[in-house]
Amino acid sequence: MAQVQRMSRLMVKTLRDDPADAETLSHKLLVRAGYVRRNAAGIWSWLPLGKKVLDNVSRVVREEMDAIGAQEVLLPALLPKEAYEASGRWEEYGDLLFRLKDRKGGDYLLGPTHEEIFTQTVKDQCSSYKDLPVMLYQIQTKYRDEARPRSGVLRGREFQMKDSYSFDTTDEGLAESYRLHREAYIKIFQRLGLDHRIVSAVSGAMGGSASEEFLAPAAAGEDTFADCPSCAYAANTEAVTFEAPPVADQQHGPVEELDTPDTPTIETLAAHLGVPAADTLKNLLVKVDGEIVAVGVPGHREVDLGKLGEHLAPAVVELVTAEDFQDRPDLVRGYVGPQGLEKVRYIADPRVAAGTAWITGANKPGKHARNVVAGRDFEVDDYLDVVVVEAGDPCPSCGAGLKLDRAIEIGHIFQLGRKYADTFQLDVLGQQGKPVRVTMGSYGIGVSRAVAALAEQSADEKGLCWSAEVAPADVHVVAAGKALQTELALDVAEKLNAAGVRVLVDDRPGVSPGVKFTDSELIGVPTILVAGRRSADGVLELKDRRTGEREELTVDEAIARIVG
Repeated sequence: MAQVQRMSRLMVKTLRDDPADAETLSHKLLVRAGYVRRNAAGIWSWLPLGKKVLDNVSRVVREEMDAIGAQEVLLPALLPKEAYEASGRWEEYGDLLFRLKDRKGGDYLLGPTHEEIFTQTVKDQCSSYKDLPVMLYQIQTKYRDEARPRSGVLRGREFQMKDSYSFDTTDEGLAESYRLHREAYIKIFQRLGLDHRIVSAVSGAMGGSASEEFLAPAAAGEDTFADCPSCAYAANTEAVTFEAPPVADQQHGPVEELDTPDTPTIETLAAHLGVPAADTLKNLLVKVDGEIVAVGVPGHREVDLGKLGEHLAPAVVELVTAEDFQDRPDLVRGYVGPQGLEKVRYIADPRVAAGTAWITGANKPGKHARNVVAGRDFEVDDYLDVVVVEAGDPCPSCGAGLKLDRAIEIGHIFQLGRKYADTFQLDVLGQQGKPVRVTMGSYGIGVSRAVAALAEQSADEKGLCWSAEVAPADVHVVAAGKALQTELALDVAEKLNAAGVRVLVDDRPGVSPGVKFTDSELIGVPTILVAGRRSADGVLELKDRRTGEREELTVDEAIARIVG
């Protein structure tokens, strides 16, 4: 049986004021309520109350993973370079990867995800189709060297994550493993009390095909997702696709060169000519693995560099610099047009469809060109959906205008296919006596991030407000001052504890009732029981933290109500 948590002995220090560097609600409240403590940028300690919430989230995740037949393991966080070098991710992860050397000069990394190591583990342990399917998972500390760790535990350089992996001999088997994980995730987030959306996503550095994100809508979210108010469509903005409508058959005049001095931007060009920006063609120059590439989009839209990077992964995409223009005098900064470009790959958004006419750069200083027609005056090497999605863009499913919302990514599931199995030659002996290549799925939940997401969604102006499933206690008993009230509070706490209720009791001597009441609301346990002014009569006040509803009950009535 767990002991009563007495705040007179508990290492918890609450704060009246928000931390100076805190921007998000969860960051402010988790620090103020004594749940976490910052050690360095992106590195946090979980204090006793915070560790209980973290463990409760882990417990829910573990129970639902076990329920679908997944088996828990624990693999090392310190990993040898060779496996990640073989998959290409040693380079693909770039500066996000924590790299280190041992005393003998060997290269290692701190694992961001474990596809490679799980693949090697199954290769070592499974040799026959009879050994599959198998689903393995772990709850472990992960590491990413974030350039700008912020928002408390929402974006840290060290974080808790559940990562699981499925191994099947057929694509149908992979689809079933994916379905099981998807349903388990829905149950997990429902139990945790997280409002969430399932959206289409891109796989990124993980690789693979089918991919969905689980997003928790919140103002502090760093992800933007598109949601259709008219149908069930929802997607990360990087996964939203656009199909250009058919272009009307129209005759365009010949290319006309325009004198446009001092108009290197779309804004200055549109103002100079008195035309809408939508009539112009924006040509952004980037470097893809060092090679200059031009990206064309309508002038009133922006290029989504993240989306472009996902399309071109694993290649590295970066903006050109002034030095790049010096090396290529044929590229006139601010006046680039797709017509006549040499030795430059041209990528265009689908809106730059064949037959559309544009005002664009003439590849001469101070000059633009009108009636530059796609398919007539220039060719597009690749069409990629690369514009920043905006509210009102057509839904790919039904055509209605999309709305955009901010959210926190709390889970991501992938059908990896055979990417890693091919790399490590993961085969098993099939039913026909021949080797069969294994197909994989990868599934992640941000455990520590889920704590922050819960805080963001459920907190109010008074403090945290946990669901019963994750709260550090079931009931917070407050002794409002005098010895009689403290004695009654401790007695009730012990009786509740004996009945299997998790109890936090505020028995701190010398702390005013006002501070105790404020702390009980800040800490956020769902039920608050106060031994106050009517303690001598054996009457307590029962308060619902979320609704604020209060009720006076006798000790026996209060215990019966709480125990249920």
